[in-house]
Amino acid sequence: MPQLKLAALDEEDLAVISAQVQDAVLKVGDIRYYPRDRHLVVAMNRFAWDKEKKGPRDTKERRRAALSFARAGELKAKNIRQDAKDAVLSLLAVSFTATTAPAGRIDLLFAGGGTLSFSVECIEAQLADLGAAWATDHQPSHQLD
Repeated sequence: MPQLKLAALDEEDLAVISAQVQDAVLKVGDIRYYPRDRHLVVAMNRFAWDKEKKGPRDTKERRRAALSFARAGELKAKNIRQDAKDAVLSLLAVSFTATTAPAGRIDLLFAGGGTLSFSVECIEAQLADLGAAWATDHQPSHQLD
């Protein structure tokens, strides 16, 4: 399977990226903000939802990937222990709320109620796989309310 490379410049594009990073796992220490460049990078092990299934016994995969946001600022974390660099987070979704177009706030929503929220001048995000995939026995699932 070829490596995934996506860019988002609007809400629809960001929704596609959100679907691809759903159920990614990462450590708090994998979140890096570069204030001088106003650049946020989140390294993660994403579940390969885009992998073609060839049969019921087909292997499931995870891939190392990086999600980056340009023109980011005013980061706010809720229910994330920033001092616990090895704490594992499970990413559920990426959402955008417009303020003064094209600016707005992006929220990274994690299982357990954690949120990383930041402002952006406009949506400018990239998702790229960083290397080979590896097999996993566990496929994420969620109970519907």
